[in-house]
This record gives sequence, structure tokens and C-alpha cells, in this order.
Amino acid sequence: MIKHCISFDFIITVIIILHASPSSFLMTEAPPSPENETFRQGDAGATFVLESKGEWYHAGFHLTTAIVGPTILTLPYAFRGLGWGLGFFCLTVMGVVTFYSYYLMSLVLEHCEKAGRRHIRFRELASDVLGSGWMYYFVIFIQTAINTGISIGAILLAGQCLQIMYSAVSPDGPLRLWQFIAMVTMVMMVLSQLPSFHSLRHVNLASLFLSLAYTFIVVFACIHAGVSKNAPQRDYSLESSKFSVVMSAFTSISIIAAIFGNGIVPEIQATLAPPVTGKMLKGLMMCYSVIFVTFYSAAVSGYYVFGNKASSNILKSLMPDEGPALAPTWLLGLGVVFVLLQLFAIGLVYSQVAYEIMETKSADVNQGMFSKRNLIPRMILRSLYMIFCGFFAAMLPFFGDINGVVGALGFIPLDFILPMLLYNMTYKPSRSSFTYWINIIIMVVFTGVGLLGSFSSVRKLVLDASKFKLFSDDVVD
Repeated sequence: MIKHCISFDFIITVIIILHASPSSFLMTEAPPSPENETFRQGDAGATFVLESKGEWYHAGFHLTTAIVGPTILTLPYAFRGLGWGLGFFCLTVMGVVTFYSYYLMSLVLEHCEKAGRRHIRFRELASDVLGSGWMYYFVIFIQTAINTGISIGAILLAGQCLQIMYSAVSPDGPLRLWQFIAMVTMVMMVLSQLPSFHSLRHVNLASLFLSLAYTFIVVFACIHAGVSKNAPQRDYSLESSKFSVVMSAFTSISIIAAIFGNGIVPEIQATLAPPVTGKMLKGLMMCYSVIFVTFYSAAVSGYYVFGNKASSNILKSLMPDEGPALAPTWLLGLGVVFVLLQLFAIGLVYSQVAYEIMETKSADVNQGMFSKRNLIPRMILRSLYMIFCGFFAAMLPFFGDINGVVGALGFIPLDFILPMLLYNMTYKPSRSSFTYWINIIIMVVFTGVGLLGSFSSVRKLVLDASKFKLFSDDVVD
């Protein structure tokens, strides 16, 4: 696993050395664009799944669902490994860098569109700009691994939410975690039949409000816990040994980086009706307004109340296994319901790349989107994909640890390295310019963060290995 961790980021570093200088190598001539109108007429994935009909606020809904999810409830735990000062610093830096990164990505996409090469897939953008055919397969491999991993994780967490609610009503009931996962999978099989990314706009608007709702519930619950007679003692000290402090810090940094991760910005921008100039920036501003409200409030309230005793999911700290709940049970239950509902939206958003690949190969663009010729394969393939994700969610209830490694390997290259590299290759800023060196510094720093984050994630995987059990009823944190 460590070998793979090194190889992925090493490849990216090599690309930086070879391509970052605008004067060293001329960008190779782009191959015949697969995004021209002639090709698009026969591209069912583009026509059906990534149809371009959206407004800027629809992109904002999609971006918010892709970034602002239940993972924000781990932010107090991330602060636990960093402390107040470094925690605020890392959270702010990650926010600024990712906003900048996604904005650069949108500029590259707009530049290509003006040049007559509108790209609607991350893999084709990277292959075109970098002029390297293998980059197409590198991006599709990492992007598919991340998206499938998130879909599996969403089903697993949704099943856990159902289990929590069931246990509250029937503590000794016979149903087990895998059965709840099966229920979630069946719902996802139905929802997966929404034909296009654009058709999720109303679902993702609801997701945006759900993220705000459960964040405010958690903040209120933490304040309630902090002033109650059962309030936990506050201790903000870090680990005792220096090695543990360093490892915990890099694990926390990896958690924050993964929380801000997206990996599907080109596919989201593809849903915008052309011309797209300026629209993605507005969508990003909407998304990061929600991020500012939710991320800081959840991190500060949870860490203030629980300090270094904060759980990897702050709801667990509010509902300890021993003793009474630290906030009204009905309120915490409502928060769990909101989390459950948003997980369906997240699972759908991160499945769109897989659906687009399926429809590119299986659908006939000359037939209608809802024709029998296209509807039957869509129903079968998407249902099989959800069954695949549900099966692995049930089989691997320790998938969170595995996803930590996948996140460190995938989100760092896609969100913190490639956008800067693509911008430098496309716009060719002067080597003496501030933008050029900021981009280079971000790429180098986050290559190191990716390597250390991968190491710390693998370390946690090894430490938790004794708890792993296939089809277990308990999720490993």
C-alpha cells in the first residue's frame, strides 16, 4: 500500500519537473478534440448524463453537495490533533487553496471552450492540456477510485444512521448493519435512475439546506452540552510523545484536505449551459459561503466542548455509549435523519462519473433518453453499480480507514496539484510571476502533504487491523 502511495505522487512530481516551466517545453498539439459538435452528436454520456442546461446557482448546489457533507462532523477530531492555532490555520489555508484551485480549473476549462475545445470530463481536459495519452487513464483511475469509494462510504454511513435510529427504538432488535445497508442500497437503486447530473439540481438544493440544518443542530447541541451539569472536562493538550504529535497532526491535515476535496469540478462545470464564462466563480462563491458557515461553526463548537476527547464523529461524543445523551435525544435524532437524507444526495453526485462512462458505452444517442433501447440498459447497469457499492459497504464496515488512504492518494493530485499544473501549462505565466511560483509552491507542498498523509493513513489502517471483521455489525472509526 505504501509503495502505491509513493508511486502516484511521484508521478505527479515528475510531471511538475517536466511540464511546469512554460519556456522549457512547448505544449504538444492537442489531439482532435472529442468535444467538437460532430463527436458530441454520438456521445451518449455527454448528451444524456452531462447535459449542459444549468445556471450558475445549479453549479453551486452541486459543488456544495460534493464538498459539504457529514464529514464536517469530523472537524473537531481534526482540531484535536492540531490544537486551536494550527487547527484554524490549516482549515483556513485549505479553504483558500481549494477555492483558488477550483477557480484555476474553471479558468482552464473556459480557455479551452473559447479555443473551440469544450471539455466536460476531467480526464479529457488533463490529456488535452498535458498532451499525454497516459494522463487520461491516470485521471480516470484515480477519479473512479475516489468516486466509487465515496459512494460505498455514503451507503455505509447511511446504513449506520438507520442502525442508530433503530437501536434507539429497539435496543435489542434482531436487525443488523448489513440489513440496513441493503435497505439504503435499494433506495439508491431507485434514485440512481434520475437520468442526468442536471436532474439532481433540486436534490442538491435540498442537500444544501440539510447540511446547514444538521450543522446548526450540532452547534446547538454542543452549546447545550457545554453548559449542562454533565459537561465534559475541557482539555486541549496534544499527544504526549513528539512522534505521536507529528503523526496526529498529519492525519488531521489529511482529514481536512479530504473534507475540502471534490475531484469532479469539470463534470460539474459541464452541467452549465454555454457560454460558461464567470458562472463557475459564482457557484464557487455560493459553495464557499456555505463552507464558511458550516465548517468553522462545527469545528469550533465541537472542539471547544470536547477538546482532545472529541470523537471522529461529533454526534458520537454527544451520544456516548455510557451515560445519558448530552443534548435532547429528539434533537440529535433529527440531526441523524438530516445526515441520512443528505448521504443519498452525496452518493448520487459521486456516481455521475460512473454513469457517464456506462452510458457512453451502452446508450444510443440517436434514441431518446427514455426510449426502451436506453432505459433498460440504464436501469440494469446503474442498479448493478449500486448493488456493487452496497455489497462492499456491508462487507467492509472498516471502509473508512481504506477510504482515508484512497482520499490521500486521490484528492491531493486531483484537487491540489493538477489544477495548478494545468493552469501553468495553459496560460504559461512568466517564470518570474507571482502566480507561477504560488502554483509551484502549492504543488510541491501538497505533494509532500499527500505522501505524509498517505503514510499516516496507512499507519492508522495497520493499527486498526485487529478490529477488522468482514460483515461486522460495528463500524470501525
